[in-house]
Amino acid sequence: MNFTALKRKPGSPPGFGLGFGFTLAWLSLIVLLPIAALAWRAAGLTWREFAAAALEPRALAAYRLTILTALAAAALNAIFGFIVAWSLARYQFPFKRLVDGLIDLPFALPTAVSGIALTTLYSPNGWLGASLASLGLPVAFTPLGIVVALTMIGLPFVVRTVQPAIEDLDPGLEEAARLLGASPARTFLSVLLPSLRPALLAGFAMAFARALGEYGSVVFISGNLPLKTEIAPLLIMSRLEQFDYAGATALSAVLMAASFLMLLAINSLDARARRLAR
Repeated sequence: MNFTALKRKPGSPPGFGLGFGFTLAWLSLIVLLPIAALAWRAAGLTWREFAAAALEPRALAAYRLTILTALAAAALNAIFGFIVAWSLARYQFPFKRLVDGLIDLPFALPTAVSGIALTTLYSPNGWLGASLASLGLPVAFTPLGIVVALTMIGLPFVVRTVQPAIEDLDPGLEEAARLLGASPARTFLSVLLPSLRPALLAGFAMAFARALGEYGSVVFISGNLPLKTEIAPLLIMSRLEQFDYAGATALSAVLMAASFLMLLAINSLDARARRLAR
């Protein structure tokens, strides 16, 4: 590493060396060391042990369900979270502060409480579950219920990422587009949306990452049926409860690799969107 590149720039605040060292040490302690420990333990497994635990039909079904439901929930949050953020940033309406505060409720609410509340609401005997079941659309104990739970816990990530970007938009861009004869829809799609795309992709990535590892709010509403509604984090916990540490390690390594690859792809799209916006 070229340490000369890490020197403090002229005119920048002092304390760069101490701040950079503390940042690197804290990041290593909290993030890098646990990931390295997991990778090291997974590397100690033979290929036969790894394949038997990570590539069995039950595990493959759990991976597929986890990734698909996380993507579906993140996509829904990207659409409806954008609408919520736009409404909060652009419009005045009664009880706006209350609505703005409710957006952060999933942050503070324990995930187990969220899961119990959703199960009570959408169970076959619940307030909404009974009506939906009579229409042939059961929610609890189905993949749809998992998407509902993941959408609930991921919404704040999109709203809180996109809302500041909307508030920081230059009003002159809209005025210039309208003076040039662009319709409101054309102004939004061609002028505003490209500027907001990086924030929207960042919110999507955070909502997806949060949904990928969610456990507490899903475990109640999913029903945990193997090969049907069992998510990967639940299968990992099941392996740990059975003292199958090798199996839990293999499953965790696959999920970690999948998460890294998906986030890498999303961040690449985000970087490209930022370049286009500039």
